[in-house]
Amino acid sequence: MCGIAGYIDFKKNTSVEVLHRMTDSMEHRGPDGAGYETFHLETAILGLGHRRLSIIDLTKGGHQPKCFEDNWITFNGEIYNFQKIKNELIEIGHSFKSDSDTEVILHAYQEWGLNCVEKFIGMFAIAIFDARNNNLHLIRDRAGVKPLFYYHKEDLFMFASELKAFHEHPSFRKILNRDAVAAFMQYGNVPTPHCIFENCWKIKPGHLLTINIGSGKTHESQYWNVYTTYNQSKWDISYGEAKEKTRELLRSAFEYRLVADVPVGVFLSGGYDSVSVTSILQDDRQSPLKTYTISVPDIGLNEAPFAKEIAKHLGTDHTEIECTSNDAIELIEELPYYFDEPYADSSAIPTTLVSKMAREHVTVALSADAGDEVFAGYNRYDYLLKYGRTIGNIPGVLRKGFAGLMDTIPSEKIPVLRDKYNFHNRYEKMKSILKEPSDEKIMMSLSQQFTNRQIAEIMSHRAELLDTFYESNELRKQFYSPLAYMMAIDYQTYLLDDILQKVDRSTMAVSLEGREPFLDHRIIEFASRLPDEYKYKDGVKKRILKDLVHDYVPKELMDRPKMGFAIPIANWLQNELRYLVEEFCSESRLKEHNLFDTENIQKLLNEFFKGKKEYDMKVWYLLMFQMWYDKWMRSS
Repeated sequence: MCGIAGYIDFKKNTSVEVLHRMTDSMEHRGPDGAGYETFHLETAILGLGHRRLSIIDLTKGGHQPKCFEDNWITFNGEIYNFQKIKNELIEIGHSFKSDSDTEVILHAYQEWGLNCVEKFIGMFAIAIFDARNNNLHLIRDRAGVKPLFYYHKEDLFMFASELKAFHEHPSFRKILNRDAVAAFMQYGNVPTPHCIFENCWKIKPGHLLTINIGSGKTHESQYWNVYTTYNQSKWDISYGEAKEKTRELLRSAFEYRLVADVPVGVFLSGGYDSVSVTSILQDDRQSPLKTYTISVPDIGLNEAPFAKEIAKHLGTDHTEIECTSNDAIELIEELPYYFDEPYADSSAIPTTLVSKMAREHVTVALSADAGDEVFAGYNRYDYLLKYGRTIGNIPGVLRKGFAGLMDTIPSEKIPVLRDKYNFHNRYEKMKSILKEPSDEKIMMSLSQQFTNRQIAEIMSHRAELLDTFYESNELRKQFYSPLAYMMAIDYQTYLLDDILQKVDRSTMAVSLEGREPFLDHRIIEFASRLPDEYKYKDGVKKRILKDLVHDYVPKELMDRPKMGFAIPIANWLQNELRYLVEEFCSESRLKEHNLFDTENIQKLLNEFFKGKKEYDMKVWYLLMFQMWYDKWMRSS
């Protein structure tokens, strides 16, 4: 795991010192070493930079940027099946000087060109300079586990693992994309391929971007798409056969993620996803896996007892990491530095805390994200499949009338339910679902904090809606089901821009490599073609994965409500963090950039502090943007 950066300066003004600053701004991604190469070409100066976190081949053989014949590479990520590809290349005449996966990528590119990416099982953001053809290729992995930004304005092209690298270039113009600000306020992140800055984008997952250094022209192409297998007929196999095939695929994917020359651990929450990773890997293994669980008991986040019991049953070397609410709160002011684009998922707090503690013992940690997107685990799938049709059958007048009544009753006033996990936020979303319960509108209602109408009210300008993967119509009618629709959208949106961004920044902040075994592309290619009822049946989510886990862990150890990384945002904002809201969201601060309608924002804040806890995430999104703005626009 590493950080990469580089530029093509067609005016030939950028010095190697700038390359050093760009690269070293991401030292936390790679504290074990650095490399810098510049190329004075006929039409431009090219710079390639690399920060190294040593994982595979700890010798100088893993140093980057690396060269083979006419090709140079700077690379972030891991190719887990590199040894298999290496053996294939040796059989056709290649020889190697190191044991690194980086060298294998170079030889694979030399042999097969850009088609080599189809052989890779892994997570990667790759930059290859092909000197013979005068091209720079940028390649991002299929699911988008590893980030890759680029900036292109006039005679300057830059790329990097994190936006902070661009700030080190004197020609970078950090002009806010005002429509991206509005999108952030809706989703809590800036949706791919867009970026918070003008002239800046994210490489889309499963895509590669080529820029010809002679002409300056760029070309984007797609080499993988999750819809390819969603748009195929379902497997004609029994449930038992599907279960064993799933087990086989999971075992292969999970074992690949243990490939490393440094200590590896597993995040064990006690939920089905992390237990599946742990149980399958621990099965028939002589040495115990290292597992880690975080708890923050004084805010009600405490899965440690469940995880401890499961770890004992499986026989892992288990560590409980207990933090206080003060530990969590103190971390909030650090987040804008590492999340250098506005980001508002509060579960970044416990994810960063557990990463920080795990880093004291291991250099690599396996997470269990994407189990929900691959095997149908989210509660919102319940809402659509259980209630969508029912709500749709209620006359529109009654639905809208009930939504209007909910507007007058704060969620805090509803007994019993007000104490349930995430009730206040769900209460707010239910209003939108009642108003228009189509599959598409339910999906958008469950994905957005601010509706389009609300965005028009809080923004000072008329925001143009960005094109996003939420509007994808790639799922063909003959393969359409409400479940397939939602899962495919989630795979390209919430998973990509929320979950994967969170895990990458939280782990890299403490120089820990986070690996995502459920994001082996072979798993989604298989699972997307399973019959829906193998994943969701009679209200049972993740059916096939749960049945697999029960082969290793008794059902009674697993049978409890899903907890997640719940943070008491409403209570914090109204109490411990109120001073931050008053400081960063004051009328004077809002007027500094004039992005928001200050009158409507103040009205929102007043209603929240008077008791409308269902506005908690709206206030949190606003606070997270304001703190980001203070760090990257106001203070720098």
